[in-house]
Amino acid sequence: MNIKIVVDSISDMPSGLIEKYGINVMPLIVRFGKDEYKDGVDLKADDFYERVAGGEWPATSVPAVGEFAELYKDLSSDADGIISIHVSSKLSGTYNSAVQGAATLESGCPIKVVDSQQASMGIGMLALVAAKAVENGDNLETIHDKVNAAIPKVQCFALLDTLEYLQRGGRLGKGAALIGGLLNFKPILRLSDGEVHPFARPRSRRKGINKLVETAMEFGNLEEAAVMYSTDPQETSGIIESLSNLTPDETDPILVRMGPGLGTHAGPGALGIALLTN
Repeated sequence: MNIKIVVDSISDMPSGLIEKYGINVMPLIVRFGKDEYKDGVDLKADDFYERVAGGEWPATSVPAVGEFAELYKDLSSDADGIISIHVSSKLSGTYNSAVQGAATLESGCPIKVVDSQQASMGIGMLALVAAKAVENGDNLETIHDKVNAAIPKVQCFALLDTLEYLQRGGRLGKGAALIGGLLNFKPILRLSDGEVHPFARPRSRRKGINKLVETAMEFGNLEEAAVMYSTDPQETSGIIESLSNLTPDETDPILVRMGPGLGTHAGPGALGIALLTN
């Protein structure tokens, strides 16, 4: 069967995985003032973080319903089905836009739109579940069932240098409880039930990185793991080495750059882990 997979750019999936599995990416819109860019298409991570470092403040908006409708129409011409996996509906309107776009399709190609309840490689982990099910020859219903079954197995944690970007973007959710007591702390947040929750308040960045590793270790052996960063890949080396002991065949976790869409809310200096637990 020819099943197509769609994610949005908040998934931060590396190009190698996108190409390997033929995954289609719907870009969000990133704005600097009146200037609009398609995330990852005409605004790359290096340029984005350079502008942020220069004092510009970004914002994001969701893809239009018509953009999803056009993508689904194009894919449906040679597809037996489409599974479309998106950033948590509690953090973005992207999922709802995808649902509405799917409703306009008249080709008869079935579409399953999934609220990942996650962001960054939390979405990517579910896309990998779908991709491996496609390789296995599963039909759309089975793939959809496998992805939904994997949602509670995905865990995402992020160490931020500051909460200012999340606060400005209105994405703090229950993490807002951290704001009043963050002097001399580095916040670690967890995505749970589709929302941002406070997780830990280490007193230094080094302790924060150690806490990410310790947290991953608590889940034991993993099906998949990813390490995400926004601006400093060198900080990921120790995390990658530690997490490789938990992955099948001790392979290195996937290294992921947080793109402009997620970087708008995570900001410079962010580190994170995404885990697919057993």
